[in-house]
Amino acid sequence: MNGPHQTCQFNSELPEELRDRLVHRLATLESCVVAFSGGVDSAVVAKAAYLALGDNAIAVTGVSDSLAQGELELAQNVARAIGIRHETLQTDELQDAEYLENNPNRCWHCKDELYRQLRRLADRKNVKHIANGANADDLHDFRPGLRAADEYHVHSPLADCGFDKSTVRELARHWQLEVWDKPATPCLSSRVVYGLEITPERLSRIDQAEKFLRENGFTNVRVRCHHDELARLEVSVEDLAKFVDDDVRQAIVTRLGELGFRYVTIDLEGFRSGSFQQLVTIEELQKHFR
Repeated sequence: MNGPHQTCQFNSELPEELRDRLVHRLATLESCVVAFSGGVDSAVVAKAAYLALGDNAIAVTGVSDSLAQGELELAQNVARAIGIRHETLQTDELQDAEYLENNPNRCWHCKDELYRQLRRLADRKNVKHIANGANADDLHDFRPGLRAADEYHVHSPLADCGFDKSTVRELARHWQLEVWDKPATPCLSSRVVYGLEITPERLSRIDQAEKFLRENGFTNVRVRCHHDELARLEVSVEDLAKFVDDDVRQAIVTRLGELGFRYVTIDLEGFRSGSFQQLVTIEELQKHFR
């Protein structure tokens, strides 16, 4: 990771102590741009940055076809509630042929584009640093985007302080952030199986399918696209029983059929983040990350 990663150890500390540690970490930056998706991780960083730096902190959301419906509006609402300055910028990862190829290093291309633009924005505004919402759990996962963060010297204050996902949610609830229990919502491209080209049309179909499922009572949901005609649905295990209802099942089949999915399958293992990573071999990793 970037900079001097001094991991803080803690045991069952009060939210106030967690808060003070994180705010102090952000205060050392003097000024920063927060890569702000509006999810719980970046929201906690933005809140701490605002408490530490006031108007010297800016939350910036990257917008492109890979952003799911409603996510920008949510980010705007969260930033407004925090009080931090909020800006958006258009990212152009879908103009990158290597990103569209959708190899296992796709996230590196996405974050490279995002951090390049954030660095330009920070320079224009005389802001010294960039911070992201990577937490301690992310350091032990397959995250190509973290390599891009290193290359642009992006700070990860949550990881610096050793905050895992549960600690981040605890702090978000303490701060009464509306997204404290929000499920992770990575970019829509993460739903497309590696090797299948990323296109705006595919992303739109996935987005509309997931929106329909959420509107019908499914919260943690992924519509995984294995090819243009096959969708694999991942929902929380406790929601699997909903598919037994014939009306629900038929409504899903009909709507996803309208979106172009001829085959709709249910993953009996249930919702899990990054399930396509199981398809990545050691050889593939070595090929793309030499």
